[in-house]
Amino acid sequence: MIRTFVALALWAALVSSSPVPQVDLALINGDTLPPRLSDFHFFADAGAQRPNARVMAYTLNTPLFSDYAEKQRFLFVPDGTKAAYRDNDVFDLPIGTAIIKSFGYPADFRNAAAPLKLIETRVLLRRASGWVALPYVWNADGSDAILKRSGTRVPVSFVNANGVNLSFSYAVPNSNQCKGCHDNGGALIPIGPKARNLNDGTQLQAMVKAKMLDRLPKDAPRVPVWDDPASGSINDRARAYLDVNCGHCHSRAGPANTSGLWLDWHQPQDANLGLGKRPTAAGRGSGNLDFAIAPGHPELSYLPFRMQSLDPGIAMPELGRQAVHAEGVALISEWIKTLK
Repeated sequence: MIRTFVALALWAALVSSSPVPQVDLALINGDTLPPRLSDFHFFADAGAQRPNARVMAYTLNTPLFSDYAEKQRFLFVPDGTKAAYRDNDVFDLPIGTAIIKSFGYPADFRNAAAPLKLIETRVLLRRASGWVALPYVWNADGSDAILKRSGTRVPVSFVNANGVNLSFSYAVPNSNQCKGCHDNGGALIPIGPKARNLNDGTQLQAMVKAKMLDRLPKDAPRVPVWDDPASGSINDRARAYLDVNCGHCHSRAGPANTSGLWLDWHQPQDANLGLGKRPTAAGRGSGNLDFAIAPGHPELSYLPFRMQSLDPGIAMPELGRQAVHAEGVALISEWIKTLK
C-alpha cells in the first residue's frame, strides 16, 4: 500500500499561509553542514508535515523499494528560478534546489489512519560545487532530525499489509553510501525527478503553474505504477520497477556499468537487459544459475535469485535493503515467465 502524502490543493493552501522564516537559501548554497533538519526551515512545523513556501510535495509513479518504508518527498526550487525540463533524464535543477525525502513506518499498514513514525530524512542540496547528500535521523519524540553523516541503525517493527509482524534493523546510509546509488560517471546526481516518474496528470502541471518548471510538452513520457495492472502491461510495469530500483546503477553511466547488465527504462530488450546473459564474473552471486534472465523460467534466472536473497554477498540491490520485497520479486518472476 502506497500512501499519497498530500494533495496538491492542500499544498497550495499551505503555501499561501506559510509562516516566516522562509527556507534558508544561504544554508543550502553555503559550505556548512547544518546539524539539524529544522535549520533549513523546509517545513512550517517541527514534525516535517507542513511544507514551507516553494517546497512542493510530490510522489513517484513507481518508487524505489526501501524495506517497505513509506516516503514523503519534497522539492524546493528557489524563487525566481525554474527546473529545466528534460524528456529522459533528471530535470536540470538550479543551484539552490533541495530534494527532501523522509522515511517512516506506521505501526500497522492495514490502518490507513495510523500515524507515520519518521526514521530519517535524506536531503540533496544543489550547490555551485555540485550535489551534496546529507542524512538526518529523527529524535525519538519526533521533534527534529539530527545530521548523522556516519549513518546509523534504527530498530523498526510494524505489521505489514498482510497482517504479518516484521522487525529488523533499519540502516540509515552514511554520506559515502549515498554515492552508491546517486553516482553517475563520478558525479552525485538525483534519481527520482524525471518526467516519466512524476507524470501522473497533475504534478508536472502544478510545477509549471508554480513557476518551478520551465515547460511541459504534451507528449511527456510516463511509466506505469508497478503494482497497478490497470496502469500498464506486465512488461512495462516490470521495466518501470527495474528502472527505479536497479537502473541508476545498472546503466551505461552507473556504478555497475562494467557488469554489462543494464536495467534502465530505455535499454532494448536484449542480452544487456539480461536475456540469455551469463554472469560477468564467477561467484556466489549467480547462485550457480547460467543466465540473469532465462526467458520463461524465473527459477533458472539469477536476477530474481539475487532480489530474494539477504546474504550481503548475493543480495541486490546491495544497499538500502534489510528485507525482501516479496511483491517485487513476484512481479519480476511473472514478467520473466512471459518472455520468450
